[in-house]
Amino acid sequence: MSIYDLVTLTGIMTILAIIPSTSVALVIMQSATFGIMHGLAVSAGIVLGDLVFIGLAIWGLFTIVDAIGSLFILVKFLGGLYLLWFGYYLISKSDTIKATVNSSYNKENLAVSFMIGFILTLGDIKAVTFYVSLLPLFIDVSTIQSRDVALIALITIVSVGGVKAIYAILANNIAIRTQQADINSKFRKMVGGLIACVGGYLIINI
Repeated sequence: MSIYDLVTLTGIMTILAIIPSTSVALVIMQSATFGIMHGLAVSAGIVLGDLVFIGLAIWGLFTIVDAIGSLFILVKFLGGLYLLWFGYYLISKSDTIKATVNSSYNKENLAVSFMIGFILTLGDIKAVTFYVSLLPLFIDVSTIQSRDVALIALITIVSVGGVKAIYAILANNIAIRTQQADINSKFRKMVGGLIACVGGYLIINI
C-alpha cells in the first residue's frame, strides 16, 4: 500500500466512525452512565467486530457467512436475548450509578460492555460487504501480504478506535461535570432502552 492509499483509507474510516450511529450512541451513553472505562470497552468491542469483518473480506471468507448461516443466526439470537436482558436490567435498576472513573462498580463488568460493542458490530453482517467493496480500492486482495494486513488492522484500530475513544472521553467529562442523580438515572435508562432496542433489532432481523 502506498502512502496515499494509507492516508485515504484512514480518512475514509475516520469519517465513517465520526458519523452519528447506534455504535456512537452506545459508546456515549455507556461512558456517561458507567464511566470512561466502559465507553472504551464498548469501543474495543466495536473495533474487534470490524477487524473480524475485515479479515473475512481480505481472505475472501465472506462466503462462510452463507455456508454457516445457521451459526450466525444462533449467535445473533443469543446476543439479542442477552442485550434485551441487560437493557431491562439497566432500566429497572433503582439505585443511581454515578459516572466516575473511581467508582468500584465501573471496574466491574467491563467484559459486558466489550461484548455489547462486539455483538452490536457482528449483528450488522452487511458490514462485510462494505469492506469487500472498500478494500479492493486500495489493495489487490488476491496478492495481499502480511504487512498490508497489519497496516489495515492498525488503521482500523487508530481510526475507528480513536474516534470512539474520543466520544467516550467527551461524554464522560460532561457527565462528571454535571454529577446530578436524576441525569445519571436518565442516562442509565436511555442506555438500557438503546441496548434493548438493539437486542430486539437483532432478533427481528434474523
